[in-house]
Amino acid sequence: MQKITPEDGQSANILEENIAQLKALFPDAFTEGGVNFDVLRQLLGDAKVLDEGEEKYGLNWFGKKAARQIALTPSAGTLLPRPDQSVDWDTTQNLFIEGDNLEVLKLLQKSYANSIKVIYIDPPYNTGGEFIYPDRFQENLDTYLKYTGQISDDGMKFSSSTETTGRRHTAWMNMMLPRLRVARSLLTADGYIFISIDENEGANLRLICDEVFGEENFLAEVAWKHTQQSKNDEPYFSRNKNTLIVYRKSDQTKPFRFPRIEADNQNYSNPDNDPKGDWRPGDVRSPSFRPTLKYDIVSPSGKVISPPDNGWRWSKDAVMAKIATGEIIFSKDESRIIRKIYLSEQDGRTPENVWAGERFGTTRGANAQIKALFDGSVPFDTPKPIELIEAIIDLCHNDKDFFVLDFFAGSASTAHAVMNSNAQTGASRKFICVQLPETVAENSVCAELGFENIADISRERIVRAGKAIKDQENGKNVDVGFRSFSLSNSNIVAWNPDRHDLEKTLLSHSDHLVDGRTDLDILTELLLKRGIELTAQIEKRVVSGKAIYSVGFGVLFACLEDAIGSTDVEQVGQAILDWHKELEPEADSHVFFRDSAFADDIAKTNMAAILEQNGISHVRSL
Repeated sequence: MQKITPEDGQSANILEENIAQLKALFPDAFTEGGVNFDVLRQLLGDAKVLDEGEEKYGLNWFGKKAARQIALTPSAGTLLPRPDQSVDWDTTQNLFIEGDNLEVLKLLQKSYANSIKVIYIDPPYNTGGEFIYPDRFQENLDTYLKYTGQISDDGMKFSSSTETTGRRHTAWMNMMLPRLRVARSLLTADGYIFISIDENEGANLRLICDEVFGEENFLAEVAWKHTQQSKNDEPYFSRNKNTLIVYRKSDQTKPFRFPRIEADNQNYSNPDNDPKGDWRPGDVRSPSFRPTLKYDIVSPSGKVISPPDNGWRWSKDAVMAKIATGEIIFSKDESRIIRKIYLSEQDGRTPENVWAGERFGTTRGANAQIKALFDGSVPFDTPKPIELIEAIIDLCHNDKDFFVLDFFAGSASTAHAVMNSNAQTGASRKFICVQLPETVAENSVCAELGFENIADISRERIVRAGKAIKDQENGKNVDVGFRSFSLSNSNIVAWNPDRHDLEKTLLSHSDHLVDGRTDLDILTELLLKRGIELTAQIEKRVVSGKAIYSVGFGVLFACLEDAIGSTDVEQVGQAILDWHKELEPEADSHVFFRDSAFADDIAKTNMAAILEQNGISHVRSL
């Protein structure tokens, strides 16, 4: 029976996976000493494929190399389940995770890689003093634990990013780069990301995203006009809009379309009783100059219609075919042609790159939404309206079941929007929200409401929004629950010997699991390490007084009892085999036990033999 090591407690190792993929493509470039970059360049077709000159196009800043490296460093943490902070734990498919979002994104790698269809984030805008993401590029989980008071401070000080640091922009970019790199791997091949930003870091964000997602995957900068009111306290320009920067993961993303509303159809009519229904006139001109598309068209009465300056939109054969089918008709005086665009052929509506508050919500409207939930109080400074995020989700309105991720959850508008959208459309989309438990100011509205940190009030907003949606007639069957988790150090004890007392160290490591952790804590970490979704069903059976768990309908089994005697081995092993046969899981099952639980090595060997001889070969001890 193989024992789990502390390395098994880490998240997916992105660096090792990158090297493995590169080695599979170019094995000749690898030697016992590592990568032969000269050979790799030759295999890529040009020994000078990499420009080593100092003058290169791109964005560089102090700390970029370290920021890129931290994105590749596995997390040694885990997520601890919080059923007491959850709603509908046993049935919900939604997640709320409290913790540093970089560590959390790393921990989600195995379970949710290539699984997230939509990411929306509203990161700090870096206006001078409002974000706290105290990444140290070594042992960043310890940094988070110190920040949240879970381990001793050792003099470490955390503060908002301010101009006085002398590196305002670099601190912000060092925060964003690794998070975007890890987040990209979570997107589906046809997934996309929307990022809210303003002028402070908008230009830098574009260049970072060009590097992470590829310039060819940039889709738009959408101007969201969030207010109509001019602000006279601004010295030069009133800031009435924010920007939504949009990227796709790859060219597999389908064209965006909004669901059509009545206003979209008001220009369609059927004045000539066309059997294909309502239509509106469309452009027949080529958008760019094409000399091959400049030709005359002759009307039924023989009138000659000259081409526009750039030529027609289609070839002559195509135009004649459209005339024959009635898609192109002549004006009454036969001086021009008219293209018919049929309403019946419109699949949604192509979104514009300017979104007005009348349809997509305003900051005032967002405040009103929260005010209604919190009995007249507004605990967040700049919440986003749920209409804005619903619009982002609706760009894939034909897809009713996918994950929406927000790892700067803040006011939890994304969770609210997903639930509300599901109620309005009958969809079953799921949210994953991540929020740092940043302590609220003493005299803030949050503190007056009795909340200690932002994560607490984010959760409360989801609870209250869910209740409000359930009270609506169309919200009865909507999943308004969520499983709550918090970031912490791994359940598996890392080997950290005391050189002055090795005997004591060895005795303290007889059990490789952290004291005080529950079965559910350990099972959750096994879910993450085995790549199983955090909302997987967990079932429990008791055999001979021993609790046995099945996770994900038999993908994983575990017996985490402190003691499994020689007489228990056959009964526990047979119970797992019977349950496995009953469930017939499609994937290979893994079975886990506490290493210290077995009475001796013979009992451990017998357990592994019973399972392996009956087709379960992945048996491991913790």
